Amino acid sequence: MQRLAALLDPFVIALLATVALASVLPARGAAVAWVDLAAQAGIVLLFFLHGAKLSREAIIAGARNWRLHLATLAVTFVMFPLLGILIGALHVLPRELAAGMLFLTLLPSTVQSSIAFTAIARGNVAAAVCAASFSNLAGIFLTPALVALLMGGSTGGLSWDSVEKIVGQLLLPFVVGHLMRPWIGEFVARNKAWLGRVDRGSILLVVYAAFGAAVVEGLWQKVAPESLALLTVLCLALLGLVLGMTTLLGRAMGLPREDAVVLLFCGSKKSLASGVPMAGVLFPAAQVGIVLLPIMVFHQLQLIACALLAPKLAKGAPGGEREA
Repeated sequence: MQRLAALLDPFVIALLATVALASVLPARGAAVAWVDLAAQAGIVLLFFLHGAKLSREAIIAGARNWRLHLATLAVTFVMFPLLGILIGALHVLPRELAAGMLFLTLLPSTVQSSIAFTAIARGNVAAAVCAASFSNLAGIFLTPALVALLMGGSTGGLSWDSVEKIVGQLLLPFVVGHLMRPWIGEFVARNKAWLGRVDRGSILLVVYAAFGAAVVEGLWQKVAPESLALLTVLCLALLGLVLGMTTLLGRAMGLPREDAVVLLFCGSKKSLASGVPMAGVLFPAAQVGIVLLPIMVFHQLQLIACALLAPKLAKGAPGGEREA
């Protein structure tokens, strides 16, 4: 049932429907300014909620398991980017798609799905909460810095305007949300379900704005079907490689089984929820849609792969075979 839920994830279906809508009915004329304004408001809201959800207690508790968290951060922000550079050096994708592939490797890990799959695999859920939270917190600083360092030519460099957008739309809302946690934390926890829908609605709005602008600039004329197929193969190969490398790293470090599961799931994921708003801030509007294609493909593949993998790992836990 869990496998079927991942394969038929309603959010993925909504995402594909949004791309289709933006392809057929992109915002044009005066509507563009209103859609862009709404998308910017969605980005601010997303990072405000991310800050409000981050528990200070989880940060303090998680700091004790520093070997696991350093390993997860190293995979996310060192190993992944190196693989992204290697893929770019192959020169098999069009330039803008290759930029999107590299951008994918610079993103932080997911939160919800990393924790959910760790729980299914009977791993250390508390450590997964900390590892995913640390990754997203670090990503607010590290992802823009890595984009500036490795993709300066694609983004036009990290200008003062870009810094203002990063601070105003990403960092400041996150900090304000986290500082307000003592007053709104219970409300956020109590209304997790509908706030999750607000999260996803904001992402869909940014995706519509990004893809609409890209379609107007000739997105689907730039991306041939064979390029899209090759992109899917590369994303699948990247995911498989990282899953294998995190498994070997967990064994080499001598991590307990429960912590090795955390490294596997938190280290191998890339966050669409962070990638969409960050791309909107870091890249020119007409380029955002094509840059987001790789993370959208990778997002679906990681859901499917982990939905198949987590129940198998659960059987390896003490008593797992009996419960299965």
